[in-house]
Amino acid sequence: MELSAATRRRKAGRRMALAVAACLLATLSLIRADTEPPRTYTYAGTTASNGVRLHYMRTTPDRIELQAVAANVAETKSYGINGGFFYEGDILSIAVQNHRPVKGEPGQYGSGWFNVKYARGTLVWDAAANRLSVQAVRSADELLVTDQANYWAQGGVSMNLQDEASWTGEAAAQGLPLADSLHMRSGMIYDEAGSLYLIVSPTPCTAEQFRTAILERIAPDLGKEGIFLDGDGSSQMRSAEISLPGDLREVYQMIAVK
Repeated sequence: MELSAATRRRKAGRRMALAVAACLLATLSLIRADTEPPRTYTYAGTTASNGVRLHYMRTTPDRIELQAVAANVAETKSYGINGGFFYEGDILSIAVQNHRPVKGEPGQYGSGWFNVKYARGTLVWDAAANRLSVQAVRSADELLVTDQANYWAQGGVSMNLQDEASWTGEAAAQGLPLADSLHMRSGMIYDEAGSLYLIVSPTPCTAEQFRTAILERIAPDLGKEGIFLDGDGSSQMRSAEISLPGDLREVYQMIAVK
């Protein structure tokens, strides 16, 4: 049966509309691919029995990239959390990748080469040995790794998750700021199965409350170890699922999931 001219025009119009819609969807997909990093992590949120809310990204150490930034983590293009301590743009915690600091040159103050003032807990991924550890050191020169061209190290303060008797004394010796005050907190831990967790709590809590919540709610059946990172308004996270901007301040180093 021959179609009328009006029917043919309607069908052609529908085909054109479908083609335009397909082009728009393809364009939007390309824009999203350009602006959103891939999800190489698993996000979860949980609340411990002490009331501390934890948000964490579970990934593997080979997916970590340490970055120098000058922005709120929630406003960057990367997924991840804040890193170590800083002051007026100087990075005061070790942040090195393949024996290069994230900002400046090896041995340069404020570059991420040093844990300034203290030998502090530094979480180290020795890729050549497939091993995670926490080492208390003052500078990247002291790190024990198999291959200096294949590792990363993020400084903070030791949590000593396996040592209930002396962790508070060790944290004090490493200069953990405001341990007994109520502040937002952040940290990075690993478990015995090799998973890595980037953790932020927007709940004002003490260091002990934060640590207790981690022991209770994150990989509770596995041995684990880790470090406190910078806290208070610097406790920030960006993921596809949630944005935690802290108190909106800029930070100068972050732990990104690549």
